Amino acid sequence: MPLPKTTSSTQRLSLGQAKDIALDQNQDLRTARGDIEAAIGMLATAQEVPNPTLNASISKIRIGQSQSVGLGNSFFDRNYDNIVAVSELVEIGKRTPRKISAKSALAAARAKYEETRRQLYLSVSRAYVAALLGDESLRILNDSAASLRKESNIGKDRLKLGDLSVSDEDQILIAADRLELDAKVAANNALAARIQLQTLLGAGTPNGDVTLTDHLSDFSMTADHADGERPDIIAAEALVRKSEADLKLAKAQRIPDPTISLQFEREAPDNLHSIGVAVSFALPLFNRNKGAIHSAEAALDQAQAMLVKTHTQVNSDITTAIAAYKEASARLARYEEEIKPKARQVRESITFAYEKGGASLLDLLAAQRSDNDIRAATAQAAADRAAAAAALSSARNQAFRTNKYNKKTP
Repeated sequence: MPLPKTTSSTQRLSLGQAKDIALDQNQDLRTARGDIEAAIGMLATAQEVPNPTLNASISKIRIGQSQSVGLGNSFFDRNYDNIVAVSELVEIGKRTPRKISAKSALAAARAKYEETRRQLYLSVSRAYVAALLGDESLRILNDSAASLRKESNIGKDRLKLGDLSVSDEDQILIAADRLELDAKVAANNALAARIQLQTLLGAGTPNGDVTLTDHLSDFSMTADHADGERPDIIAAEALVRKSEADLKLAKAQRIPDPTISLQFEREAPDNLHSIGVAVSFALPLFNRNKGAIHSAEAALDQAQAMLVKTHTQVNSDITTAIAAYKEASARLARYEEEIKPKARQVRESITFAYEKGGASLLDLLAAQRSDNDIRAATAQAAADRAAAAAALSSARNQAFRTNKYNKKTP
């Protein structure tokens, strides 16, 4: 799925569209799909019954003398010893664990695909949020620089009237120039964030020419329940079942599998036909498959340890994400409800007073710098909350969407 485009060359992209593109183009997911197909093939192989073996032989062929038996010279009139035998391997206690192992491997492959998709969606969400933060930081710096440029134009009139010194006017221009330089750095960072997002989506030539249609304030709060078990746990459980089946299979290999043969023999010239039954199997005198059993036991221990570790990691992910979400939400709420309005009010008051000659240049620059820092910190808090919400949704195996009207808390 190509990146969606507008009528212009700029591409417009929502978080949902970004996930759809990643689902279609990401190479890690394609590899995971290939693992599923390989596991399906292995399951088909495990379910197959060994093919019988056909043996045919002609013996007692004399050299240098006629093979005729007096009845004629055709093939069936010669005194050859013809033997035809059909043999079939009979597995004892091996097919069931082999099929269970293959089915568990397929379940693990499918769960790993879902886990790869979960991790991919989280990475896309984080990259999208980082790109939004870069764009918002650029907008804040441009606004601050424009505000100082406006004050510089007002200062020119005061300079003519003698109410403002040349050095004061220069300080305003220096502050505006510095903000514009910071804005250029922010623009480059925002471009790099958009390029990183496009790279994650599998774009062949990422150039950052994309417009993000969502906003930091649009991301919904995650619910406080999980949407089913996480795929990494499902994969770990499937690997435990596979390891258990592999251990049973390794132990079953100690029992030799008999090969049963049914034979038909024709002997000329008397046309004495006979049938026979034979059974053959390896004698387990020297090899008791101890090495394979030991390896299977070790693999089972590792799989069980990985399952415990995965459960612990899931609980850790959820707990950490909840703490990060609550902290970022509280920080953002305080910035939006208390600190940011006060900083804006102080800046507006000092700006008005400065324009009327009632405030010093130092007060104006300090207020402008404080308001700029507070707006940047507010944007960072919003990005932190969105990233924490994405992490919490991923940890709980939930879909992370944008819905600014949904205000559920963890």
